[in-house]
Amino acid sequence: MSGRLEIWLFTLQRLSAMVLAPLVILHLATMIYAVQGGLSASEILARTQGSVLWGTLYGIFIVAVAVHGAIGLRTIVREMTRIQGAGASAVAVLFCAGVLTLGFGAVEALI
Repeated sequence: MSGRLEIWLFTLQRLSAMVLAPLVILHLATMIYAVQGGLSASEILARTQGSVLWGTLYGIFIVAVAVHGAIGLRTIVREMTRIQGAGASAVAVLFCAGVLTLGFGAVEALI
């Protein structure tokens, strides 16, 4: 069973990376555009408030970040500490839950 889990996690992390790559580029391009345009945080929020498109994009971004980061953290915990098995998975799940909670809070403020 553990081998199957590792294969699924490996696959899921690669899929989340495929989702993240274009969203990171979009996010960075948007930030550069906003900063060069001299927009303040309040001006940016005024432009994005009520936008289902931006909310959806950043919602997908948050899910991909949470999944990708949690799987990576689980691997690091297993390789760099004595925490193995269910303990490492618990750390990853808590991390994922934290990122989702904070991320969706930010997306809620965005839209």
